[in-house]
Amino acid sequence: MTETGNGTVLEMRGISKFFPGVKALDDVSLTLKQGEVLALIGENGAGKSTLMKVLGGVYQPDSGSILVDGLPCDIESVQKATALGIAFVHQELNLSDNLDVAANVFLGREPRNRDFLKLVDRKKINADTQVLLDKIELDCAPTEIVGNLSLGNQQMIEIAKALSINAKILIMDEPTSSLCVRESEQLFKVIKDLRNHGISVIYISHRMGEVVDLADRVIALRDGRNSGFLAKAEISAMSMIKLMVGRDVEKFYHKDHEATDIPVFECKDFIVPEHPGNPVNLVVRRGEILVMAGLVGAGRTELAHALFGITKALGGEVLVEGTRYSIDDPKDAIAAGIALVPEDRKQCGLVIEQSIERNITLAGLDACQKMKLIDFGKVRTIASRMAGALDVRMSGIEQAVENLSGGNQQKVVLAKWLSMGPRVLVLDEPTRGIDVVAKEEIYRLIEKLAAEGVAMLVISSEMQEVLGIADRIVVMHEGAISGELQKAEFSEEAVMKLAMGCN
Repeated sequence: MTETGNGTVLEMRGISKFFPGVKALDDVSLTLKQGEVLALIGENGAGKSTLMKVLGGVYQPDSGSILVDGLPCDIESVQKATALGIAFVHQELNLSDNLDVAANVFLGREPRNRDFLKLVDRKKINADTQVLLDKIELDCAPTEIVGNLSLGNQQMIEIAKALSINAKILIMDEPTSSLCVRESEQLFKVIKDLRNHGISVIYISHRMGEVVDLADRVIALRDGRNSGFLAKAEISAMSMIKLMVGRDVEKFYHKDHEATDIPVFECKDFIVPEHPGNPVNLVVRRGEILVMAGLVGAGRTELAHALFGITKALGGEVLVEGTRYSIDDPKDAIAAGIALVPEDRKQCGLVIEQSIERNITLAGLDACQKMKLIDFGKVRTIASRMAGALDVRMSGIEQAVENLSGGNQQKVVLAKWLSMGPRVLVLDEPTRGIDVVAKEEIYRLIEKLAAEGVAMLVISSEMQEVLGIADRIVVMHEGAISGELQKAEFSEEAVMKLAMGCN
């Protein structure tokens, strides 16, 4: 499996890693050449993150060796990895919201003035940060507070932070998961520029189109082992899926339902606080999958939050099956039969240190009471039934959610709301950061719910997903609905025109 040759900057030979009861990596090998973009692919739980954490000094291997520039290295800490020129851009953001951009980029490595007080040299930090922001073409000031930036821009700050150590090996774990099309395209330009300057990139992504576009070579893991590699000319979505799952996935999207013309959910002249000048009018029909597309920052998540009562709308009406509801908080939305699966499942959808059982029944505890006391037998029955129905891969319902894969965590969020029988289900980026097989399972579940008559509003930034699952598409631009597309009108070009406000 291991390839050697001129220009090899990294070799990982026979890496194995054990956790209690689990062999996470089993004799895995990987090579990386100078100026190469190497895609590392595999299902959630295949061992990708564990392997990269070994390289990044987070974990120590139980066996195997690592060579950087041909020299054996013991990477016993993150600091040692950084000293070797290895930088890690994690999928989960690692920023301090209360600090500005420059302070985040150089956190722990702040240049100091030469005077006796050794104060932080803010002038130099700001100047050096501006150079990095210019390089990735991110339009924000070094003094901007990170908490005020969009999730997509925060992800770009993570990339600037990694570039600030002059890395020669850059690990990127799902770097576009929070980026819109425009930001993703800019990131790809940055990656190609880094490659041209001799910097090597290990790129982890579940988005097959990105890998086809960027990768010079692909290495796949399955069940903690090497499952094969692809040269540039061999890279395709189907060849990668076959390496990851050991089989062909012939049909990714499934269309077995038929949407009706019966309105279930309507919002009329609905005004969210972030876009007070753009009232939104929207209808979702019984058994319909209505997909809302748009660029990051278009206002889709803000609309979802207002519809669910997380933020209070400034005006307008919400109707569910013809009945008007006043949505002042999430409890009102739940009473109306509206459920929201949020974009950030770990922060907003789960209590990750708690069990699967507790998470599934958390929102519906009122229905699990007997004489105002929680009926734990009923809690367990509901949790077991829903976890089984959604095929959550677990050791038991008492397992902590934080120990599940991303796809199974998403199933737990869905199980929580489906246990309450919602009439309207809002899903904000439902497949963000999950592998191709888990995506297929989520799509099957969405299809099943549509066939059962649930009205679904799906927010997605992944073009293939938008076109693949939608019965109808609406597109947002700067807080307003810029247009609507029927099935016969679906195309990437049509969606992007509306996303850019060209209606």
